[in-house]
Amino acid sequence: MDPNIEAPYGGLKDQAVGVRDGQIVAIAPMSGLDLKAVTAELIDARGGWMTPGLIDAHTHLVYAGNRAEEFEQRLLGVSYAEIARQGGGILSTVNATRNATVEELVELSQPRLQALMAEGVTTVEIKSGYGLSLAAELNMLRAAKQLAEQNPVRVSTTLLGAHALPPEFRDDAEGYIDLVCHELIPAAAREGLADAVDVFCESIAFTPAQCDRVFRAACEHGLGIHAHAEQLSNLHGAELAARYGAWSADHLEWLDEAGVKAMAGQGTVATLLPGAFYFLRETKLPPIELLRNYRVPMAIATDLNPGSSPLASLQLMMNMACTLFRLTPEEALNGVTRHGAQALGSAADIGMLREGMLADMVLWDIAHPAELACQFGVNPIRQRIVAGEVTHV
Repeated sequence: MDPNIEAPYGGLKDQAVGVRDGQIVAIAPMSGLDLKAVTAELIDARGGWMTPGLIDAHTHLVYAGNRAEEFEQRLLGVSYAEIARQGGGILSTVNATRNATVEELVELSQPRLQALMAEGVTTVEIKSGYGLSLAAELNMLRAAKQLAEQNPVRVSTTLLGAHALPPEFRDDAEGYIDLVCHELIPAAAREGLADAVDVFCESIAFTPAQCDRVFRAACEHGLGIHAHAEQLSNLHGAELAARYGAWSADHLEWLDEAGVKAMAGQGTVATLLPGAFYFLRETKLPPIELLRNYRVPMAIATDLNPGSSPLASLQLMMNMACTLFRLTPEEALNGVTRHGAQALGSAADIGMLREGMLADMVLWDIAHPAELACQFGVNPIRQRIVAGEVTHV
């Protein structure tokens, strides 16, 4: 997936990868190697394909409760507004998450993380956003950190305090943004719990002016920036995020050319979330051609969450990105490797197989990389490797 290699997918045939101390130290043609002289451990890939470890750059993986009954209700004709009046929707997840301990959140989240890892994910971003209080938001981030400690996976944590209004601030959005900026962000930064901050810039969530306040607070505390933007309407949230040098703007169905141009100028990644598009039965497609024309990197992620994308499969997202958004298989694989790394501010370390990068890799039993986006349901993974250690065979 190295763009400096002209072949499709940056592919190199008949190569050996040398790893030392968790880092790629050499990539060289097999024809020039004397394997009998090698004293290190040798693993025969037997003609398989090796890619960088997959990166899921947008998830809400840590939460309590589930909303399967709401899914059923909607299909039976009950409106989202009525479900919310009954105590459902995001607030049902907030209530369940607030009532869970850190240990319970870890236990509930482990199967979801395991599902991603089993498909070759070696790095996952995990957002808060279902606590909406100082204690509960920090507990979500602590749970994400514990998941990283207990599993062979890299975790990037994001504080999504500005996800929705909690019930105690129902009529005081500015007061809640005060809490996010003056308490949540400083506390998360002080404890080292968050790598970045996210917002939901939308008519049903927070205004651009309120998001601007959150971005300024994030910058003051040295945190990266993401934005849920242009999912349901165009409030120019992506353009705003790009002005702050955001790592990514996500969803983007209603993104216009001005927003695309702003993202291109700042190197902000467009993180596309076909799972939410599919699950909510949306019809407005992201502006893929504009993103291509302006050379905006496109990441692909699961948006794994209980309400709008309860889908723990990054390989399925690759397929959906191709079938629903018309990406090519190469664009889809870039979206879960190199561009996924860019979306997390980690392009210097992960996302490509290149000397000097971290040795996060996946060995696949496939004849061509396009299979990873084409076929779903038969997992062709042979080995999952994190920091040079085989973790899944």
